Amino acid sequence: MAEWSRAITWAPIWDKNREGVGLEHLLLRDGSADSVVLALDENGRPFRLAYQLAWDQSWRLREARLVVTTEGPVRSLRLETDGKGHWRDGEAHALPELDGCLDLDIWPTPFTNSFPIRRHPLAVGARRELVVAWVAAPELTVRPVRQRYTRLAERRYRFENLDGDGFHAELAVDEDDVVLDYEGLFRRVC
Repeated sequence: MAEWSRAITWAPIWDKNREGVGLEHLLLRDGSADSVVLALDENGRPFRLAYQLAWDQSWRLREARLVVTTEGPVRSLRLETDGKGHWRDGEAHALPELDGCLDLDIWPTPFTNSFPIRRHPLAVGARRELVVAWVAAPELTVRPVRQRYTRLAERRYRFENLDGDGFHAELAVDEDDVVLDYEGLFRRVC
């Protein structure tokens, strides 16, 4: 693929009482993303999540930098991976609890769901299970989570969380396999 650059914006739609509150603005380039998410936590308090991601030509994540700003202290998280399932924190300490995770899934953004879709294209009807490093904002906690992707159609996937809560949703993707809409959670604005 030729080098490209895009600006993408998503709006959260999961809280009908706060519809239209929040926004993500992502600058996407070959091998990197730079994004700012304006959101509310579970108690309705605002926070800002800024994240930068870098990956190789095969869409294997290499580095993630996240900063959350709230009315309280600023939180930051830096993760590095070799693309083969071994992770380190920002001080180069190994994170063995994340061994085997190839992808990062950041809440609240639909963008990181694009990594497993792009990296290993599935035939329509095929499915894949994986374990990802799941980061929850605004706390910036990280833990391994089992997930499944099933390709339903040319540009539609079913996402399932396999760690007990039964969550599932359909994801529509664009021609670059970047998430357009995440059923019940996010809608692409532009």
